[in-house]
Amino acid sequence: MANLKQLSQQEEFFTPGHRMCAGCVAPVVVRQVSMAAGDTPVVIANATGCLEVASTIFPYTAWRAPWIHNAFENASATLSGVETAYRALKKQGKIDKKVKFIAFGGDGGTYDIGFQSLSGAMERGHDIVYICYDNGAYMNTGIQRSSATPQFADTTTSPAGSVIPGKIQWRKDLTAIMAAHNVPYVAQVAPSHFNDLITKVQKAIAVDGPAFINAMAPCPRGWRYDTREGIEMTRLAVETCYWPLYEVEDGQWKLTYKPREKKPLTEWIKKQGRFRHLFTDENKELLEQFQQRVDEEWEKLLRRCGEM
Repeated sequence: MANLKQLSQQEEFFTPGHRMCAGCVAPVVVRQVSMAAGDTPVVIANATGCLEVASTIFPYTAWRAPWIHNAFENASATLSGVETAYRALKKQGKIDKKVKFIAFGGDGGTYDIGFQSLSGAMERGHDIVYICYDNGAYMNTGIQRSSATPQFADTTTSPAGSVIPGKIQWRKDLTAIMAAHNVPYVAQVAPSHFNDLITKVQKAIAVDGPAFINAMAPCPRGWRYDTREGIEMTRLAVETCYWPLYEVEDGQWKLTYKPREKKPLTEWIKKQGRFRHLFTDENKELLEQFQQRVDEEWEKLLRRCGEM
């Protein structure tokens, strides 16, 4: 189990002083990843997005490690090339230390625009760790819906109103899709459960080959919650089983956290302005439909993990 007090005293590769929004959970995810990495030398690729824009406003940077900015679509491809060059130099005896390669991307640059290069890097077997900070929309460019956006969420391109009740489609299960690539390690995490997150990142860094981690990272502007409750948003997502915590290690599915008492979905969504329209008489059935789908997905996961 991670000792947060000890981990917080070590130097991190992501510094304070960046310009991420108050209440944004993405930098919390990055800091916990940094704690997990410890003193392991890392090279970081960062897809275009909130994290990249707000952490490297010229002439400043919040990164204490070699860092590469990529377009939305090619963080995985870029890091694959760097990792390949590293292996060549190591084979030639020009590098003798162990270096790890970590990519960060939001859901827009991971689920959607960057999916092709991510899938390719995983299939080719590059020794990289890809970490998605999933905030459920294209937050950096105006809160447009992505394939990670929850069903019925109100966004600028799936506006809740008289025509549609927010986004119509269920969110893409990217974690399961990455597990289907048969890579050594895949996990889903939430920073509210920091021990779980740090342990999983340490596992991902330790494996020889590709690893993928999907981290929930709420956005106060897009989700419209009180900025003080960012971590609470991730805790409730886990406790309601909308965002379950599990890992897939060498093809073996394992649930890493099971709530003592599964909370109703309303406990999570009632704190978010993007779901406000669901709490009306005319949308009562949609709320019930949402809960039913979450229950079905949770039971499916329990069966996969041998819990049923």
